[in-house]
Amino acid sequence: MVIGSAAVFAVAPLAGLGITVAQDATPVPYAAPDNIDEISGEIEADGSSTVGPLTEAVIEEFAAVASGITVTNGVSGSGGGFNRFVNGEIAISNASRAIAEDEVALAAENAVNYYEFSVAYDGITVVVNAENDFVDSMTVEQLQQLWSADGGIVNWSDINPDWPEEPIELYGPGADSGTFDYFNEVILGEDVAVRTDYIPSEDDNVLVQGVIGSANALGYFGFAYYVENQDSLRAVPIDSGSGPVEPSIETIADQSYAPLSRPLFIYVNAEMLQGDPALQEFVRYYLSTSDELAPDVGYIALPGDIELEQQTKLEGAISGELAPDSEAGGATPEASPAA
Repeated sequence: MVIGSAAVFAVAPLAGLGITVAQDATPVPYAAPDNIDEISGEIEADGSSTVGPLTEAVIEEFAAVASGITVTNGVSGSGGGFNRFVNGEIAISNASRAIAEDEVALAAENAVNYYEFSVAYDGITVVVNAENDFVDSMTVEQLQQLWSADGGIVNWSDINPDWPEEPIELYGPGADSGTFDYFNEVILGEDVAVRTDYIPSEDDNVLVQGVIGSANALGYFGFAYYVENQDSLRAVPIDSGSGPVEPSIETIADQSYAPLSRPLFIYVNAEMLQGDPALQEFVRYYLSTSDELAPDVGYIALPGDIELEQQTKLEGAISGELAPDSEAGGATPEASPAA
């Protein structure tokens, strides 16, 4: 993944896999097979608390289409989900970051093959309590100083002398979170240690309530959780060098909200996918409806051509004509989502 203040992202290019889609292509609506009522099974997903609301929305809608298929969704963070996934324990891993090299190695060691699918875009949102009337924006450099172990930031006035000499109460994702990993990559970089004197949780709802409950709190989490609680929180505009930019559907989609815009994924076990009609139908439904459901939960839908690429990739995966991403060491996002 390209990181830094000008990071860009999207799905891995599929042309090399024999999948090409016109930029003005239209995704294929879900069409249940005639025997959908005869298909039954249990599917377990786990992982990112950021991707969780989208997966939950898909599960709820899918239940009305396929009553014989039960899908459960856990929230253990991207790292926690991947830990179960690479050990073959679950069919789907929700992830707010790409699979890491050590996880790729564990999957290979355990003979777990997988496919990666992009499902939406998100913007990590830095928030303060609604009563905070002095933090009008923050630069990337200020965020780095605030969250680095050696930054020396205790009070608001340590960031800006015009701000109060009051201690900052920090809330952030735990170490198993993909949001934690992505934020530290683009804000701190590889060589800067993150501070540990903050209140962590893998559950974004806990972080939300923490910031709401303290006038001097600051935290960060997925855009959807901010949207759901924006009456009680304030989003902090981020300045990456071109002036402060507030997170929104538009600024995340066009990447002007940099460097905290990012792709969201689901990873699917290849062997389970190819052998389980219930899983096939659920993932088909997921990739066919995420464009409608993503905005409902506060995320940004994939452009139509990219969504159709994901659908085409899925059909190649189900048939076995398309080799798993794991055989290439994982799929890595590289290009812009703008279409």
